[in-house]
Amino acid sequence: MLRLGAHESVAGGLHRAIERGELAGCESLQLWTRNARRWYSPPLDVDQIEQFRTALAETDIYPVAAHAAYLINIASPDPDLFRRSVQCLIEETQRCELLGIPYIILHPGAHTGSGMEAGLARAAAGLSDMAAALPGCRTRILLETTAGQGSALGATFEELALIIEQISADLQPGICLDTCHTFSAGYELRTAEGYARTMEEFDRWLGREVLKVIHLNDSRFPRGSRRDRHQHIGEGHLGLDGFAHLLADRQLDGLPGILETPKSDDLHEDRENLARLRALAAGLPVEIEPLASDKENTE
Repeated sequence: MLRLGAHESVAGGLHRAIERGELAGCESLQLWTRNARRWYSPPLDVDQIEQFRTALAETDIYPVAAHAAYLINIASPDPDLFRRSVQCLIEETQRCELLGIPYIILHPGAHTGSGMEAGLARAAAGLSDMAAALPGCRTRILLETTAGQGSALGATFEELALIIEQISADLQPGICLDTCHTFSAGYELRTAEGYARTMEEFDRWLGREVLKVIHLNDSRFPRGSRRDRHQHIGEGHLGLDGFAHLLADRQLDGLPGILETPKSDDLHEDRENLARLRALAAGLPVEIEPLASDKENTE
């Protein structure tokens, strides 16, 4: 069984995400260690680090993953944006190391018209630069599958493999598989045969051992739409069948399965989505009353 969790807010302090995770019924957790839409963030102080580590040690939540800032584009052909992105990723990874967070999840970037091959090479170079700047760092980069919108890289398992092939062996990035993104990129998850083919393709290009985190999101748009719009579990085009086969896959037991579904300021959506997943995993009937949310998530 997956260790189910959600992306929780750090409003009021990083340790508050742990508290919210406990209240929502999380077994694993994802958060931002800084403002996801700004380049600069003040360094962590000793009290912030101690509060977070203490809060985490007092729970059974494990693992915690951080999501990298949206501004980062390590595949950018713009030299200034590329350098800024690499530096921001270095700083975020250092924050995770201080907090004891084992994974930081990163979108592979977008080539913005410069071509896929060049974009993949720049993404690999950016990750290699980061690894060289942080020798011995224990926090592991996880490249996230994408929906392939615009010039975004990482919509296919092959593209992710091509990045990893060009990276220094010291880095050894892992993979975060997002169900909404993977489905929107064209992979089938809703049938037993389709799920099996998708995971065979994953194993062929990447190998199951690199899969470290799964994002559990339904999709507002159909398979192959290349649209990154998350929906509540069972309420989108993936539907409950899109999660049943994944939850029954014993090869995934113990991995964190983290919600990035739409949410308001309270935790009722997370609780309901987690309940749906747990009932589905147990083979129990799932009755869905659509959830209202304040926003559409795209991560």
